[in-house]
Amino acid sequence: MADDLLTGTGPETYDASSIEVLEGLEPVRKRPGMYIGGTDERALHHLVAEILDNSMDEAVAGHANRIEVELNADYSMTIRDNGRGIPVDPHPKFPGKSALEVILCTLHAGGKFSGKAYQTSGGLHGVGASVVNALSDSMVVQVARNKELYEQRFSRGIPQGPVQKIGAAPNRRGTTVTFHADELIFGSHRFKPARLFKSIRSKAYLFSGVEIRWKSEIDDGETPREAVFHFPGGLADYLKETLGKSATYADQPFAGTVDFQEKFGAPGKVEWAINWTPARDGFIQSYCNTVPTPEGGTHEAGFWSAILKGIRAYGELVKNRKADQITRDDLVTGGCALVSCFISEPEFVGQTKDRLATVEAHRMVEGAVRDHFDNWLAGDTKSAGAILDFLVLRAEERLRRRQEKETARKTATKRLRLPGKLVDCSATNREGTELFIVEGDSAGGSAKMARERTYQALLPLRGKILNVLGAASSKLGQNQEINDLCQALGVGIGTKFNVEDLRYDKIIIMTDADVDGAHIAALLMTFFFTQMRPMIDKGHLYLACPPLYRLTQGARRLYVADDAEKEEWMKKGLGGKGKIDVQRFKGLGEMDAKDLKDTTMNPKSRKLIRVTIDEDEPGETGDLVERLMGKKPEMRYQYIQENARFVEELDV
Repeated sequence: MADDLLTGTGPETYDASSIEVLEGLEPVRKRPGMYIGGTDERALHHLVAEILDNSMDEAVAGHANRIEVELNADYSMTIRDNGRGIPVDPHPKFPGKSALEVILCTLHAGGKFSGKAYQTSGGLHGVGASVVNALSDSMVVQVARNKELYEQRFSRGIPQGPVQKIGAAPNRRGTTVTFHADELIFGSHRFKPARLFKSIRSKAYLFSGVEIRWKSEIDDGETPREAVFHFPGGLADYLKETLGKSATYADQPFAGTVDFQEKFGAPGKVEWAINWTPARDGFIQSYCNTVPTPEGGTHEAGFWSAILKGIRAYGELVKNRKADQITRDDLVTGGCALVSCFISEPEFVGQTKDRLATVEAHRMVEGAVRDHFDNWLAGDTKSAGAILDFLVLRAEERLRRRQEKETARKTATKRLRLPGKLVDCSATNREGTELFIVEGDSAGGSAKMARERTYQALLPLRGKILNVLGAASSKLGQNQEINDLCQALGVGIGTKFNVEDLRYDKIIIMTDADVDGAHIAALLMTFFFTQMRPMIDKGHLYLACPPLYRLTQGARRLYVADDAEKEEWMKKGLGGKGKIDVQRFKGLGEMDAKDLKDTTMNPKSRKLIRVTIDEDEPGETGDLVERLMGKKPEMRYQYIQENARFVEELDV
């Protein structure tokens, strides 16, 4: 049985000793992505949210009214509240340890499971603070309780000693947490004052009974070094500020708050604010127990359901028959909404709490908002009429587009006109198809040979496309490259864009790994962002990652993406014989079909970057694109001056 397939492969033994058990906080350091969603900039800022949420829970429970957030000169964070303070007495289950140590060093230890200590809280799992502790190279917790001040220090989740009494604190109460994120986990990522400032300000809007003080030792040139946030007007103020001077269909937003205890006999409440505008895309920001839920959930669904039923009922009242055509999609276009609910025992999807799953929240939010909305529409007929007309127009436009699409399908003689340079794939179904937008004909030649013709299509672009931000709309229609691109994708631009019409599943920008290539990719992304935004939101846009070098040592061959990785392999060697031969690819056209296929086009071995929009506030990305790609060079200079000190590598 020498040829037995099951002999001689894999590890020698796989038995009980192969099974590892990670104890304490080890799993967090091993797999941070499971607890905070990764090790990127967003995950780093999520650490602050975890500690701040604990202080907010104290405030919402009525035990604290002031929270201080400080960014220190060494990029450590200090968060201080005047709540009850974390208990420091010995824990009944672990007599040798204080409750403070148990909370910070044990996963799933906290005061929010039974509902006795907190009726409504953002914290649920008893995981947040201990995760921050595990991912910080230094963490100091001070607790002022019973007029005494206690302190305990940690490093990477390990206590550096027991809780110590460090003195009297006659006029102080609450918890102070100072932590410094571990560079072994987060690498070169640092806290950004602007991002922290925005997320902290939005927290203060969510609970009118709290005052949040912000202080930063680091000056980024645009964020205030000190500020105090206290908003008695809550979400209505927040919406007015977000919309700024944009024209709106209602003079005042539809806003309100309802206590669930009074209406449904359950703890909690909901607060909301919404207005419609023709001046910008709609958005919804939802929160549950002050925790942002960017993916929405049951509270958001309940809110839209109340608004939809309310507007249809009003249409019926004023005898506008077309109101029945309005759907949730029409509400969202141009509808700028904020929804914040507080409920006991919320159920979220995952530790980063991106989506609420509590079934009850849908019923309670819908019931609370619906009554108020009916009264508001009846009380302000001018605004109600303007909103209804706008929504009916949106619905008619949507139905007309659907009709056009069906007609186009029915017309047997209608042939699809495709641009001459497009090398199409043979698949008839959109599922799994890919369009590579390549730079120049020479790259197109290698890519043509390297592609999988059943599902991979190619569109070579001649040089740099038009910067759409500075161009007039008439120019867009006349530009050949843009026309070719729209024809290949099967869609219109701007308001005529419909994501359902896309002919391909993945649109992949494949440019050279140099400055010009990056510029072309930036121009294309600007075009897609301004003219075809839903394509990015639905996750159809990607960037290819072609290698910069090919290293060869004897029979061993390796592709690397940058200089740092090249240097690392040059030191280590590839495991082959002789000298390492280095080939630098000046562009995709220099790669042969095999190189290109293995590194950039084959789904089994390539690396793709998905283009996503990560914004703390609606409109933030649009402002940045305007600054960097718009017609005003002084804004670009300003941005370069502000961010030049963060540049670590220059390609000159």
